[in-house]
Amino acid sequence: MVFPLTNGVSALSELAKAIRQSVVRSLARAGSGHLGGSMSSADILTTLYFSVMRHDTGNPSWPGRDRFILSIGHIAPVFYATLAEAGYFPKEELLSLRKLGSRLQGHPGRDHGLPGLELSAGSLGQGLSVAAGIAIAAKMDRIDNRTYCLCGDGEMQEGSVWEAAMAAAHHKLNNLVVVIDRNGVQIDGSTETVMGLEPLKKKWEAFGWDTLECDGHDFRALMSAFQKTRIERDRPSVIIAKTIMGKGIASIEGDYRWHGKAPSKEQAEEFIRELDI
Repeated sequence: MVFPLTNGVSALSELAKAIRQSVVRSLARAGSGHLGGSMSSADILTTLYFSVMRHDTGNPSWPGRDRFILSIGHIAPVFYATLAEAGYFPKEELLSLRKLGSRLQGHPGRDHGLPGLELSAGSLGQGLSVAAGIAIAAKMDRIDNRTYCLCGDGEMQEGSVWEAAMAAAHHKLNNLVVVIDRNGVQIDGSTETVMGLEPLKKKWEAFGWDTLECDGHDFRALMSAFQKTRIERDRPSVIIAKTIMGKGIASIEGDYRWHGKAPSKEQAEEFIRELDI
């Protein structure tokens, strides 16, 4: 299937719900994994894969495709669930998450043979450098596509992110869009307690980026932000998407302890019912 499709808010909402439920099921079966960030970024990935990006599930290596780089590799469960929902591989395979020999390891790996992966991810702070390189290559090859990179907000504490940001602005990479999952939480607590990031918008602006902010759970706001990045400019764009850790499951929302925690079988059943409301 070739994307993007013309999806309204209602369709995107149903897709995001299915993706979140798949994440809960796969983590419960695995007994480990990262739930909080997978929940907070589900709406971003849904918008990208079903309403924004050009890609073809029947031809994952299509040269004209838009590229997606997952810099925060530990939220692989929601990435896998999104790819499966789009049709890159059977949804049943999601239950093999983190199993020996599975294509769905704790961090995405291109050598595992899973279609739809552009990068083996896991070392935080490196994704934007790769995305910038891909965007430069596209310009050199005169390919009319875009590269999208999803970063975590805690990842903004990595110096390599800012080196890549400076390079991308210098090379005027207007075919590069970064999305920051700004849920305000990382593994040890709030980002502002661990190492304050604010004023984050002004920092990106100072690095020469076109900078937008939006509600990362509002599909209309997300689609509008992505559309604005297509306005002809001579610089890259960043969308700071304000989200909630654990979005959709009231008992874990905003709780940093669920950054890298899997639900029990009983908790998973409760979470899936809550997501279905």
